[in-house]
Amino acid sequence: MEGIVEGDGSGAGRYTLRPTRISNEDILFCVDVGPESMVELKVAMSPNGRPSTRLDSIKQAILVFINAKLTINPENRFAFASLGKSASWLQKEFSSEVESAFAAFRVLSATSSSSNADLTSLFRVAAHEAKKSRVQNRLLRVILIYCRSSIRPHYQWPVNQKLFTLDVVYLHEKPGPDNYPQEVYNSLVDAVEHVSEYEGYTLETGQLLARILFCYMCMLLSHPQQRCPQDQLDMPKPLGKKLPAADSMTTDDSITVSGKSDVQNIRT
Repeated sequence: MEGIVEGDGSGAGRYTLRPTRISNEDILFCVDVGPESMVELKVAMSPNGRPSTRLDSIKQAILVFINAKLTINPENRFAFASLGKSASWLQKEFSSEVESAFAAFRVLSATSSSSNADLTSLFRVAAHEAKKSRVQNRLLRVILIYCRSSIRPHYQWPVNQKLFTLDVVYLHEKPGPDNYPQEVYNSLVDAVEHVSEYEGYTLETGQLLARILFCYMCMLLSHPQQRCPQDQLDMPKPLGKKLPAADSMTTDDSITVSGKSDVQNIRT
């Protein structure tokens, strides 16, 4: 949204937003189902007593997102896809019913191998759906949740074709001989900038903590037409115990949840 500054010539001004219509959203979730989506998280346990995986937490976080988004605006709609070597539909029809997510999750499972990640098919589907959304005065957004630490996604897409907005949540391993999350992250940032109609966010973490994923999904509740650039975000704040002023310090358990926490030199 663009703003204007009104002044009386004295140097003081009042900032106001230009009136504009905010479109209802069609949101396509695309979940990476490579083997790294089955990495177990720290501490977290699933309802059946086994350790919770990234994929378990992704499903839970999406449900939280959907319920919150429908509370904000019941006219928002959702569809679901998975990413193996390429993207494929899980639930093609956009729906405002939470049950549609449960239906998609029943057929969502990880694959045993992944040697490639082609986003071209995802972008083609998104562009096709975006045109249908525009006819209804709606806006299409893709939320990609990517989990591979050593496979850079690739795509072929025209530079001047920006019909939808792309957000990415990148859950990765720590850098190592077989992992290069910085390069993967850079590719994801390039993809967001290449295809997004409005401001798209790229959020990442190498910590195996479900709370960070949930925090990121809360950040993505923001409507693309109402966002500030990601570099201007000053949230979320570090999580830590509140200490008396005299003993104020960062606790060992505190973490900084941001798009820059685990992969160095990101977005600089």
